[in-house]
Amino acid sequence: MASFHHRWSLTMFLVVATLAIIDRANGAGYGDTPSGFQATAWQPSHATFYGDESASATMGGACGFGNLVTSGYGTDTAALSSVLYNKGFACGQCFQIKCVQSDSCYSTIVTVTATNLCPPNPAQDSNNGGWCNPPRTHFDMAKPAFMKIAQWKAGIVPVSYRRVPCVKKGGIKFSLQGNGYWLLVYVMNVGGSGDIASMWVKGTKTSWLAMSHNWGASYQAFATLSGQTLSFKITSYTSKETIIATNVAPSSWQVGMTYQANVNFN
Repeated sequence: MASFHHRWSLTMFLVVATLAIIDRANGAGYGDTPSGFQATAWQPSHATFYGDESASATMGGACGFGNLVTSGYGTDTAALSSVLYNKGFACGQCFQIKCVQSDSCYSTIVTVTATNLCPPNPAQDSNNGGWCNPPRTHFDMAKPAFMKIAQWKAGIVPVSYRRVPCVKKGGIKFSLQGNGYWLLVYVMNVGGSGDIASMWVKGTKTSWLAMSHNWGASYQAFATLSGQTLSFKITSYTSKETIIATNVAPSSWQVGMTYQANVNFN
């Protein structure tokens, strides 16, 4: 009896382990604690804010996420200096920011998503207005997010920041633009490291087609894909993990529509 119980326990362990591996490979389990990307060490930087309490000035932005509220990012967002923005490959990354070494600081730590670029201003000194000039790392935060870590009248405060996993609800979102011969896809709600290194699209009549980086978090393919069900394959910029989102957009897909996959990075 003991021998049977041992064999049954071992069998169940192997089944559970196998299912866990399959689940990880498929990128399932979104909404759980991410495991593919781990938080980095704290680093020093500075933060300012732009816009007002409504955060209306932060909508859109260089990452192409459009209305940040309806896209699921809310008002806890930031524009990154070009060093951090990394030509758009940092779009969607998540950062924890805390104010330090200032009488204007609150004790709150806020988690923001990178949704915009804070462009350099060569006409101003890097230590006096040109906060986003290279090689500075800098966060120009939406005002509601800034007000969680410091008194807004401070204008600029020293901060500590670190990359953290992005915990998202639901699957990756794909917003489609373009025409019958050119497909432009904005990718949103990416979990794990939050970023994208490369992307492919597959129609029901094609093989996997490599997409080129357009700008921000958008990728393009010059191909005739209308009337075909679309699947996407994405590789993370930071963790190098790859995920396949099968049959995301139906054959009746239309430009201007956003479609959500049932998978995401953990």
